Amino acid sequence: MNSDDRPTTLSTRPADHDRLQHAVELALQAPSVHNTQPWCWRIGADRVELFADRNRQLTGTDPDGRDMLISCGAALHHLQVALAGLGVATETDRLPDPESRDHLATVRTRSGAPNRADAALFGQLGRRHTDRRPYAQEPVSTAALRAMVDRASGFGTVLQAVTDPAAAARLHVVLAEAATSQPHRPGYLSELLTWTHRYANAHDGIPATSVPPRDAYTASYLRRFPSGQQAADPAFGPDGGLLLVLATARDDVPSAVQAGEAMSAVLLTATRSGLATAPLSQALEISATRERIQMEALRIPEYPQLIIRVGHPPADSAPLEATPRRPLRSVLHR
Repeated sequence: MNSDDRPTTLSTRPADHDRLQHAVELALQAPSVHNTQPWCWRIGADRVELFADRNRQLTGTDPDGRDMLISCGAALHHLQVALAGLGVATETDRLPDPESRDHLATVRTRSGAPNRADAALFGQLGRRHTDRRPYAQEPVSTAALRAMVDRASGFGTVLQAVTDPAAAARLHVVLAEAATSQPHRPGYLSELLTWTHRYANAHDGIPATSVPPRDAYTASYLRRFPSGQQAADPAFGPDGGLLLVLATARDDVPSAVQAGEAMSAVLLTATRSGLATAPLSQALEISATRERIQMEALRIPEYPQLIIRVGHPPADSAPLEATPRRPLRSVLHR
């Protein structure tokens, strides 16, 4: 474990209100579709409750709310990592209230030592940033890939690296066709412009300066689907990123939240290995494309939930700036 990965302590600590509040603040750094941050929280004496905020659902892009749920799942895992790093042991009850579909999880504190696997990722919460730039040609190591696959499997999900050239070619074809068709869907372009060209001092969305230029990539699906944090520079050359497909055995609400937790774990694990990452969700917002990725491109029984692009950042590249986040007071349940 690197020194900056070490949590404050792995011994039991009282989970006072300040510590719970601090953990929620750290959880706000989780990635979300177009940085919509579609969540809200309630902090109790011994628990933190997570709710989906449907006012921030992209109704044109994400009509069934799957992207929203994946985003909330990522925030849930960020919270678990934050609490473990702060020395707090927890247990999580997912979808605890059948009468409230937006109450996605309750994280309760308990006695004992915090989860070591989560605590080991604590130092990555502030270091992980979505990187939209083309990646270097250096391959992702087998050890780093195995660590990400193992993390995903811990949540009951499957993470498949698309390393077979034939499968990669099929996937690229499907993604390119989706990139061409999606802009014609009602509401898509207006939502894309709204959330990727935010006004000055906005606390959400992706600033216009962070959207990559169209000629930064040779792959059309990367040009069409902005997927990261900083404008790409064509001088870096072809993208050397590896595509990972995160899939679940079922395709329901619990599976979407589960996929979000797994995504967070994979991204933080990749960051710990010095890798750059960018979640690619847009192509999977088209049901026909999801089915083609599952049955035609990858030929797997599981349901694809998300694609993650991973690789080494360009040599001598500038550090990435974090996209804005809403303050805690704006995300507390009222």
